[in-house]
Formats: sequence, structure tokens, C-alpha cells
Amino acid sequence: MYERVKSSLLWLLKVPPEPHDPMGDVESLRVFRAAPGYLRYITLGWLITQLALLAGGIFVFAPLLFAASASGPLAVLVIALGLLALVVYAGQAALTFFTLRLNYEMRWYKVTDRSLRIRAGVWNVREMTMTFANVQNIAITQGPLERLFGIWDVRVQTAGGGDGHGGSHGKGAGLGTNLHTAVFRGVDDAEHIRDLMLARLRRVRGAGLGDLDDVQGQEPPHSRTFGAGPGMTTLLAALRDEARALHQVVERQG
Repeated sequence: MYERVKSSLLWLLKVPPEPHDPMGDVESLRVFRAAPGYLRYITLGWLITQLALLAGGIFVFAPLLFAASASGPLAVLVIALGLLALVVYAGQAALTFFTLRLNYEMRWYKVTDRSLRIRAGVWNVREMTMTFANVQNIAITQGPLERLFGIWDVRVQTAGGGDGHGGSHGKGAGLGTNLHTAVFRGVDDAEHIRDLMLARLRRVRGAGLGDLDDVQGQEPPHSRTFGAGPGMTTLLAALRDEARALHQVVERQG
């Protein structure tokens, strides 16, 4: 029953079963998902919310029922309203839990040798793509409650991330607290994910596509060396040839 409703809802909302692979070698693609502990973690939040709503409803209707008990018709009206509220409460509880479960299952983290892509959400799909050439910081975070469920967050920050709200790649960046941060939320293999991305980041930077020293955990700023790697040398040579060709065209037209 659940799978049938899930398939129908994904078809209705035009949500692909999984995101496209990010840029990079298809052989290098690694796919990560949120851990089962993350589902238990968000279910606990949902349960606390539902208990709070139920307690609030009882707090409102109990005095009304007590006050109306002296009058037969009024008591019937209060009971009818209470039953209606209970039906609405049960409906929203089922819907929100279904949505919570679906959001958990549709959370994707994809990593290739050159970039990463994160997608989350069903009603409002949020997707972010980052290239390793722009990554400046990779960090692992874990709060006390997350520690209880054995899950971590891996935060990947690009140049200019800071605390600002700049632009990003993809269809919205509501996957972290700012538009330059992508979050692998609720994973149980955080160290493996971090080490994998750092290794691939080293290869990208080793090809002359960035400065590895900007990444957390690498050499301190005072030990940086500046120079053109093989990739940068090739790029500069291509720019030189293009400039010469453009100059020749201008001279012929003149």
C-alpha cells in the first residue's frame, strides 16, 4: 500500500526517482543515503510535535466539555466538535508521517571525481551541485541528540560560503543554513565520505584546478606554495594562442 501511494505521489509531483549524476567520470560515482538512525531522529521530532498538538487539544476541549456537561444539547455539540477535531488530527498525523518517511527515502547524496550533488524534498525539491574546484572546507558535525542516534552531518563549503547568502548551483540550496554550504545530513559513515571527498579534492587540485591549502585539515596558510600546475600551464597556453589568433584577425581586417 505504501509503495503504491508513494509511486502515485512521485508521479503526480513529477519527482524523478533519483537525481541525475553530477559532472565527472561515471566509474567514479559513489551514492550515499541518509542512515536509518536519521529516520528515527526525525521521527522523534515528529512524535514530540504530535504529542504537543494532542495535549493542546485536550487542554482546550476538556474545560469546554466540563462546562457544557450541565446542558445536554451543548455537551453533544462540544463532543461532536471534539470528534471532528480528533479526525482532523489523525488525518494530519498520518499525512505528515507519510511525508516525513518519503522525504527520508528521497534524500540523495552523489559524489564523482569532479563534483557532488545533493537532493532532498518531495513537495519542494531542493537540489545543489558543487564542483571540487570550488570547495574550500569539509567538516563533520554532530549534536548531542544526533550522537544518540549514531548519525553525523558532513558540511561542504565553497569559496565565499561564510555566513552569507550568495548564489549556488542547482534548484535551490535549502539543504544547509546558507547558499554556499551543502550538507550530507544524517549519515553514519561521515568519516568515509569526508576522506573520499578530500582524496578527490587532492586530485582535482593536483591538476592545477584549485588551491588545496584552503581545505580544512590541510597545510596551514603560511606553508602555501604558488605556482602553475600542468592544468594551469595548459590553460595559459590556450589563452595565449587565442590572443594571438585574435590579434591576427584584427590585423587582417585593418
